[in-house]
Amino acid sequence: MTPIEIARVEDYLRATFGNPKIRIEPPKKRGAPIEVSIGDEFIGVLHRDEDEGEVSYSLTVSILDEDLPNIVGVKTRHA
Repeated sequence: MTPIEIARVEDYLRATFGNPKIRIEPPKKRGAPIEVSIGDEFIGVLHRDEDEGEVSYSLTVSILDEDLPNIVGVKTRHA
């Protein structure tokens, strides 16, 4: 992704989610994952896809089970 594309997607995400702390880090190496963070917290990776001349972007959000809160009174599959 170009720096302009990264800036445009970052602005879009900030406006859509109402969070100015969303940050997209340009990859250090060509072809490396493009990391998305909120503040200092990594939340996922951004991918660019081009098909028949149409460009789209997808954000894959990673949520670790250990980061999820325990919900009192709700049965889980692990319990």
